Amino acid sequence: MNKQDDHHHGVDPNSPEVRTEALEDLLVEKGLIDRGRVDALIERFEHDLGPMIGARLVAKSWLEPQFRKSLLENADRALEEENIKGAEIEHVEGKANEPGVHNVVVCTLCSCYPWALLGLPPSWYKSPEYRSRVVREPRKVLQEMGLSLDAETEIRVWDSSSETRFLVLPERPEGTEQLGLEELAQLVTRDSMIGVAKAKVS
Repeated sequence: MNKQDDHHHGVDPNSPEVRTEALEDLLVEKGLIDRGRVDALIERFEHDLGPMIGARLVAKSWLEPQFRKSLLENADRALEEENIKGAEIEHVEGKANEPGVHNVVVCTLCSCYPWALLGLPPSWYKSPEYRSRVVREPRKVLQEMGLSLDAETEIRVWDSSSETRFLVLPERPEGTEQLGLEELAQLVTRDSMIGVAKAKVS
């Protein structure tokens, strides 16, 4: 089986993205909702509510070494124990950023993505430019997206497929020793769990 067999090709009419777009079009057509308001709600879900499940997992991994170990060794079991289920997370692998190593996720052939952990995928994640370039020149792409890494830092690119999704565990920011789970989760963004940004204190 070649690598392409692991990916979805074409559009799946049952995918959350397609079904959501169809519902939105129908509601707008019937005059029940305003598209601008929908866009605002999507923006909030994309950047606030959506990624919080994954963000809490990351925060818990910062606070509990045993949970971090479990998330890296067998993320599926860790998610099951946390009672986390949902779209596109049938098999997930955790990848930890640490000094000298930075992980970034892509799906080179489509846009496989852990919806249930990170919320809506960003438009750039699905773009042909990101999908092709981040594999060839990850350091340059990350720099263009605002993340500059030392030349000594090894960048590992993980290619998602229909069978495997990845969750990046960003490094815990310095000076956050006194913060609890919810406060730490607020520092974790969707982009940091894809690997194109760092978790940081604003």
